[in-house]
Amino acid sequence: MNPVPEPVRVDDHGPIRVIRVDRPDRRNALDLATKSALVSALRAAEADERVGAVVLAGADRYFVAGTDIEELARLSVADHLRLRTGEVFDVVERLEKPTIAAVEGFALGGGCELAIACDLVVAGESARFGQPEIRVGLVPGAGGLSRLVRAAGRHRALRFVLTGDQVGAAEAYGLGIVSEVVPDGQALSHAVTLAERIFAFSPLSVTLIRQAARAAENEPLTGAIETERRSFQAMFGTRDHHEGLRAFLDRREPRFTGE
Repeated sequence: MNPVPEPVRVDDHGPIRVIRVDRPDRRNALDLATKSALVSALRAAEADERVGAVVLAGADRYFVAGTDIEELARLSVADHLRLRTGEVFDVVERLEKPTIAAVEGFALGGGCELAIACDLVVAGESARFGQPEIRVGLVPGAGGLSRLVRAAGRHRALRFVLTGDQVGAAEAYGLGIVSEVVPDGQALSHAVTLAERIFAFSPLSVTLIRQAARAAENEPLTGAIETERRSFQAMFGTRDHHEGLRAFLDRREPRFTGE
């Protein structure tokens, strides 16, 4: 009897950890086992000092085509609370290391929510995004609607969510939920290269920039600007700041240490 394949695969590209959903027979749909495996892989990446950034991807020709509907149909309200079915999205949102989604094919429902919970989204030009929950009598439940309203505005977001229509990568870029569109088949390699570029900068700067960006999303403007200002000031006492200035003046590449 052949063993059941793991729903998540992990590969390291130097300091970049690639976490890949691997259920191609289900178009990488998220069931409870896959969500649990993703949470474990994400927390392991966060705890590993060798990992500088995380790239989320899907196996075969898909990112994640949604939540596993067959399993979803069997869950009660109590099951959702007891099993913490939305935990994986919170873990991605709060991960202390930069996250990039590499999207090829479908990113629908929970797959779309998983992608846009990341810091950056790189999409192949044929990728498709959607929140089709309304078509099965549901609403987005893991941030898809809320993040889309913040990125695109209420009117454009509701056109997307109230119909359950899919949009292509170019339109998703226009809506503000995709960072870059690349040729098909290159989303993962481009995301890893982008993660490597980010890793080369001061980890202190990266952390503070991500925190300030979250504040800009979630706080009133005056509070967000104050967070940004304090982050700017905090860097002045660091070795990385002095190294960056010295390297600029010496016309060489900086050697950041995170101090």
